[in-house]
Amino acid sequence: MARLVIDISEAEATRDFGSLLVRVRAGAEVVIKDGSQPIAVVRPAEPPIRRLSESLQLAREHGSTATPDENFAKDVEAAEADHRH
Repeated sequence: MARLVIDISEAEATRDFGSLLVRVRAGAEVVIKDGSQPIAVVRPAEPPIRRLSESLQLAREHGSTATPDENFAKDVEAAEADHRH
């Protein structure tokens, strides 16, 4: 799905930054321009990504006996759920 891209002026962004953030929260990418020149792009933040090595370390720290088998993904999810609680 293509992300909505909205061009706005620097003056508009300064005048109503709250509205700009509402658009970004809704998934839009906002390009702030000075005339025709882009000066900034505001887009939704990417969710943090945990590396596999970090997930394995987390599982070990919580006493998991997870092994990379057909149930590995479920084991990792369980370790992460335990960590959040």
